[in-house]
Amino acid sequence: MKPTVVIIVFLLALFVSVVASLGLNASASTEPDNSFPQLSMPVEHINYTVTEINGALWAKVDGEYSIRLSQPAATLPLVYPMPPNSTNIHLYLNDKELCWSNYTQAYPEALHKTAIGDWWMIDGMLENISDNFALRIHYEHPIEKVNGSSVFLYDLNIADYLSEANPYSTAYFTILFETNVTSLQVYTAPPQNVATEWQSKDFTVTKDGSTTVVTVEMQSHYGEALPGDLAIVFTDAAGKQNSSEVGEAPVWAVPVLLDVALVLVLVYVKRKTLVSRFSSRGTANSAGI
Repeated sequence: MKPTVVIIVFLLALFVSVVASLGLNASASTEPDNSFPQLSMPVEHINYTVTEINGALWAKVDGEYSIRLSQPAATLPLVYPMPPNSTNIHLYLNDKELCWSNYTQAYPEALHKTAIGDWWMIDGMLENISDNFALRIHYEHPIEKVNGSSVFLYDLNIADYLSEANPYSTAYFTILFETNVTSLQVYTAPPQNVATEWQSKDFTVTKDGSTTVVTVEMQSHYGEALPGDLAIVFTDAAGKQNSSEVGEAPVWAVPVLLDVALVLVLVYVKRKTLVSRFSSRGTANSAGI
């Protein structure tokens, strides 16, 4: 089963395995479809802050998820995908911080496929939850560079939260750019699609002082094709200027720089040889040779 915004592991085999490993009681007479509650998440809010840290662009992500269950549950395991090199990860259940572990480290084959590559995953356990609970997740990750543009993606696979009883879910994104962003584009990006197949997505842009504020709304409906993940592509003018000043020379400049360096080395060696000869002569003359 594919991970979702909050991937609750509900496959029967895995559920039974978890129950067995935790030593929990399960009624043999209970029908499998009724042995765990139905999930729904009518609304979720995802807030991004894009900022520069030590010369690199980072995304700080705060997700807020109001989740409903058809019935209370003693425990629910969750798995959540993380972008590469994510750090400062925190999970909260009803404002109480939870422990988490590196699921992919324990199971290296457990990777989550996205439109921009495979992500690692964390896992945790929700305990003593009611039929309505709030989950918050915070993490930070460096923003990737693809073909000269900055790209970040939010995994939005909401399928397991949609049903006939709860057919709608809306995700509200607010993205704050604390950098000079240009050429901004927003796309929906199904995991199986390449970038040329991404679909443009409507968004709004406002300014709050020097901060660029981007808002996006994504709706998912049960029984309809889902939009896929959200991909943001942009150019950071300051970052581009800095990178070209610091080490991103044009291709044609590389052989020129190598030639210059070689000439300097030859001049240095020749000069050092001449100095050495003069020094030897001076020493010989002073010694009366």
